[in-house]
Amino acid sequence: MSLSEPTLSRGNIGRTLTSTALPLGILMLVAMMVLPLPVFLLDVFFTLNILMALLILMVALHTYRPLDFSSFPSLLLVATVFRLALNVASTRIVLSEGHTGTAAAGQVIEAFGAFVIAGNFVVGIFVFLILVIINLVVITKGAGRVSEVSARFTLDAMPGKQMAIDADLNAGVLTAEEATKRREDVAREADFHGAMDGASKFVKGDAIAGILILAINLIGGLAIGTMQHDLAVGEAAQLYVLLSIGDGLVAQIPSLLLSIATAIIVTRVSSSQDMAEHIKSEVSMSRAWFPVAGVLGLIGLVPGMPTLLFVGVAAFAGLAGYVFRKRELLGDTEIEEAEPAGSEDTNSDNLKVTDVADLSAVTLQLSYPLLSMVDSEDGGPLARRIKTVRSEVSQALGFVLPGIRVRDDLALAANEYRIKIGQTVVAENKIYPDHKLALPSGTSRIKLQGIDVKEPSFGIDATWILPEREVEAEANDYVIIEPETVLATHLSQILRKHASELIGQDDVQELLDNLSRVVPQLVQSVVPKLMPLHNLTAVLRHILRERIPISDLRLILELLSEMASRNLGIAETAEALRPHLVGLLIQQTTPLNQPLPVVTLDSDFEHLLINSAKQSEGEQLLLDGTLAERLVQSLVRLNEEQAETGKKAFLVVSPQIRRKFSAFLRQYIADFPVLSFTELPDGRKVDVIATVSGEETMTPAK
Repeated sequence: MSLSEPTLSRGNIGRTLTSTALPLGILMLVAMMVLPLPVFLLDVFFTLNILMALLILMVALHTYRPLDFSSFPSLLLVATVFRLALNVASTRIVLSEGHTGTAAAGQVIEAFGAFVIAGNFVVGIFVFLILVIINLVVITKGAGRVSEVSARFTLDAMPGKQMAIDADLNAGVLTAEEATKRREDVAREADFHGAMDGASKFVKGDAIAGILILAINLIGGLAIGTMQHDLAVGEAAQLYVLLSIGDGLVAQIPSLLLSIATAIIVTRVSSSQDMAEHIKSEVSMSRAWFPVAGVLGLIGLVPGMPTLLFVGVAAFAGLAGYVFRKRELLGDTEIEEAEPAGSEDTNSDNLKVTDVADLSAVTLQLSYPLLSMVDSEDGGPLARRIKTVRSEVSQALGFVLPGIRVRDDLALAANEYRIKIGQTVVAENKIYPDHKLALPSGTSRIKLQGIDVKEPSFGIDATWILPEREVEAEANDYVIIEPETVLATHLSQILRKHASELIGQDDVQELLDNLSRVVPQLVQSVVPKLMPLHNLTAVLRHILRERIPISDLRLILELLSEMASRNLGIAETAEALRPHLVGLLIQQTTPLNQPLPVVTLDSDFEHLLINSAKQSEGEQLLLDGTLAERLVQSLVRLNEEQAETGKKAFLVVSPQIRRKFSAFLRQYIADFPVLSFTELPDGRKVDVIATVSGEETMTPAK
């Protein structure tokens, strides 16, 4: 610990200094535009300006892809502002002190002006204008156009790239971490090209500003020198033209370097090589150099042409083509030695099942607007809710649920989500991350303004409202639910409904291994001696299918050992276990001190169902279409009414039809438990809330 603490401390100090230096530097740039600078500092800053421009150009030349220099737009802005601040500071000195001599604005400006002018003012001005035209019209304009087109095409291609990443992820070609990194790269690429589209305008504006500043220095200097300091026109021109040209050049040359760097970055194609290696690898084709040598040789033979020069260059081109040709032949030989004749390249076909199979047991797919709910370092509020849901449902059902994979899907409509069990879509709905869901209670009197929907878990009428209406909704007895809670509740319901599909032999074996630490003899005597592992898994699936927890595995094994001599099938075994386990289901919904709300069937209607069950084969219960529809509608309405009051009702029927009636009802209502009279707990108070008959839809209990 003592070794790592100094390292962390130095790293923190470095980050603090870096984060502090940049804001202070920006403030200094602004101050340079207002406060006068000493000549010595002006020389230092001009030298640093050239250093910065050269450094940025070299980094641009050695990047493999544009994103490797993603800070370029910000650096370009800082460099441009720095250069303009120097222009303002130098203009102040040129106009105020230029009459004292050519060294008034420092040695850097004097040296640049004297070198370019070389005694001829007109030549110096035209050289400067040519540099500005090259920068503004050729390089900057071209780079700006490329930036604009690159940004447009990058943004247009973004959905396709995201879908390609999702396709690779679903096929198993990418891991979740690789897919996340790819998505981040796609988003960074779009942000980079968008920023470069704007940053290229900085360079263009800087070039225009250079021309204007030169004109101001020339005109203002001549006016000040002749009118205020009584200089002759020739003498004033000699002083102020040299200072103006020097000032313009010392700023324009770094601007030209940055323009070149901008053009290199926006025209750079992603590659595994830097720019020099990339160009070298693509221009070193012998087939291109030999024709070039021939054409140059022919031009050298034309009368009047410098024959020696053209023939010499043609010979150089021919020699280069010969060297490149030998290198190509050597490369082919190495490839043939590495891959002997008759061998097959199996790399492209070397696919495994893990490369194309998605083994996720539960997948939550989110549309793009919903990604904000999971877009943070700790996964966001939705990720935390999903973790809680998985833990709660696992404890309630009695086995550890598999991990829930969350991924984005651009094919989904806005605000839509989808839940998959294996590869099957089992639920989908919409939530609005910038709204809240308002559920009416029995005392709610007004209608809220918002998006009217059905609550996805229980089908209750609800409204998505804006956060500013939350106080109004609560004042009118609405229950307000966060969007991540709505989705998590729906996910919890789906996990409970499909729990039987989420448990496998490995999960059951894990439960047995854990139980064997406490009662090893019981586990060994039942599995696999009395019941194989796959049969036990099938029995537990039957139990879970009707929402009964399997948390008391010890009791289940003891009962199985007692029923071993009865030679029951899988379904019959699960049915025989139910009376001993149904209390685990009841205690999750109804406290022990409250009566159990039940719905019964009219005796005549129940006899009708018993006769129908005897006549029907298999697990299906055959009912008349009209009768079945009326029955389902009655139970759906009753289930919704109970859900609004926060209670869970149980349908109690005869043991002869319980299993078939439960299978029939699960097709329409997933969370309406069906019990038999023999499964009601002894000594438990029962409250009959309604009776269903074949003629009347429902008779409320008195």
